[in-house]
Amino acid sequence: MIAFEDKRSRPHFDFLLLGAMYLLMILGVLAIAVATYDPSVSSDLPLLNRILASNTGSWQAIFVVASPAVVWFIVSVPYEHFKTFAPLYYAGVVVFLLAVLVTSSAIREVKAWFQLSLGRMLQPSEFAKLTLILMLAKELSLTDKPMGTFRSAARIGFLAVLPAGITLFQGETGSVLVLAGVAFLMLFFGGVDWKWILAIGMTAILGIAGVFAYGIISGDTNYRLLRILSFLDPYAYDLDAGYQSLRSQQAIGAGGPAGIGLFVPGSMSQLNFVPEDWTDFIFATIGEAVGFIGCTLIILLFLFLILRMLYLSRFTYDKFGRLIIVGVMSMLFLHVFQNIAMTVGLMPITGIPLPFLSYGGSNLLTNIIGVSLVLNVTRNRPAAMPAYSVPAGAALRNRHRKKKPIYVNASEDRDMLGAVRKRRGRRRGKAAG
Repeated sequence: MIAFEDKRSRPHFDFLLLGAMYLLMILGVLAIAVATYDPSVSSDLPLLNRILASNTGSWQAIFVVASPAVVWFIVSVPYEHFKTFAPLYYAGVVVFLLAVLVTSSAIREVKAWFQLSLGRMLQPSEFAKLTLILMLAKELSLTDKPMGTFRSAARIGFLAVLPAGITLFQGETGSVLVLAGVAFLMLFFGGVDWKWILAIGMTAILGIAGVFAYGIISGDTNYRLLRILSFLDPYAYDLDAGYQSLRSQQAIGAGGPAGIGLFVPGSMSQLNFVPEDWTDFIFATIGEAVGFIGCTLIILLFLFLILRMLYLSRFTYDKFGRLIIVGVMSMLFLHVFQNIAMTVGLMPITGIPLPFLSYGGSNLLTNIIGVSLVLNVTRNRPAAMPAYSVPAGAALRNRHRKKKPIYVNASEDRDMLGAVRKRRGRRRGKAAG
């Protein structure tokens, strides 16, 4: 089988992607330390000491320092391992989701965490995103036309709905939205027929519209519905469901163009003006500290991370590997979009952390593993694509055929044709003799 190589598709370790991830994690440690700043700590201390004076900042720094071991381990695992054992990982996480639903205690009406030692908690729904990516990548890569039969469609639908359904019963609405969004984008990029994409998209739109309509007319006091109502009219709920969103917007606005600076006594972040401004609302702390310019630079860094993955997927010719990259890219994009949008009042509050910046070991570990999977794919992907998969123009460019001379003079054409006929006549005469 003929194959064509492209230098952009050659296996390599993508240091640009790794560097962007670590830059975001370092900024995250700094932002968490600012959000939990204790003014009793002397401002004359070095920056590192002020970071270590924050308990949450110290824990996040420990996770970052330990992360190279995770990256090395994931990148070192043979590429085919993830395809072979994806069902096992998926089943294991489903068991953990059921276990946490049955055994854990509810925190703010959400049963999503295992209590560990030293006050740490483990959130299985974060890892469900990774196992869903691996399973869908495996299923969608089995054929060029996935969901071409009812059996295939039912199987893929079940794989997507099962972890999302259990997570919904836990009360983790934000994670459900991410799981659903990741599944939809992977189907879109996985070659599923447009009729399925259209049907799923319309069903999702009608479902969201139905939830909003129910929240408006029902009068239900469920906190999820109150978040929807407070999004539509935050000032009507400024003392309960809309409180956090309004405070977040005020903190970001207080930062102005360049921010008020880091570790400022009496700042909104230091006074806990915004609840949970070191976790889900870390962007409010960032907005106050570094202002519009700093926020823009961080958004551009996220944009680079996401577009880099899109570029790497474009030149990954193995479908399983390409869909892993698409899945991780979708997961990060949905988190970034929803988190920033809810902190500035453009989306309802869903409790989704900002990747690499918000405090939380489970989410940080999930994102590190996700990027490490992308690094594994780019390091082990095939460097060439089959000839039948190459667009016609690209195939012609790669063949480098030697062009035959073209004669534009009619007399030269006649002379050449006469010479050919004479040679043929001499060969026939020799054969007859």
